[in-house]
Amino acid sequence: MLNTFFRGIFDTTQTAVIAPGEFLLCVGTALVLGLLLSCCVSFGARASRSFSAALALLPAVVCVVIMMVNGNVGTGVAVAGAFSLVRFRSAPGSAREIAAIFLAMAVGLVCGMGYLGYALLTSLVFGCAGMLYNRMDFGQRRHRERDRQLHITIPEELNYSEAFTDIFAEYTDSAELQLVKTTNMGSLYRLSYQLRLKNARREKEMLDALRCRNGNLEISISMQENGNGEL
Repeated sequence: MLNTFFRGIFDTTQTAVIAPGEFLLCVGTALVLGLLLSCCVSFGARASRSFSAALALLPAVVCVVIMMVNGNVGTGVAVAGAFSLVRFRSAPGSAREIAAIFLAMAVGLVCGMGYLGYALLTSLVFGCAGMLYNRMDFGQRRHRERDRQLHITIPEELNYSEAFTDIFAEYTDSAELQLVKTTNMGSLYRLSYQLRLKNARREKEMLDALRCRNGNLEISISMQENGNGEL
């Protein structure tokens, strides 16, 4: 009776039927590995609660889909078409998050194909590698604590090309003008610089010197912006 309940109404004698025990074993393994991956991705990095929960469930969802397709080309095409209708209306994800999603899908795919040992091995290898890279600060910029983003407003009569050359030479190792923008009906210029300070403790001295040069107009300085983590 139980086996009949889990048979498809369109199954034939040539259709491979997945036993309930095998189904639960694959899905259970996918859930455990999804939880493991979610913990590895969250290790040493900020991850939202919703992303962590979705990442933990994703391998099991993919596992179920793959088991139901089970070599049926027509069903596979239908599933691909259904996934193409999904619209993600969230903010752009970071490279780390997108890589984690691909890894979770790969683990779910391997579980769905029945290779539970390989799924476990994949999770352990990539999960530990991700934790190790994060622990090593792999890819982190050197001197990040001295990198700054400077926005400064100057009057239109001030020649911005050479106005701050001597100040930057004294307080920075490098200063690159990134953007020039007119404001206040063209009577003011707003300049954006990428700076690398010689000594972060002398930041206020530099700001005071800049204020004297730009007529005490608006100045803002912050840690250097970095949008390279998005894909």
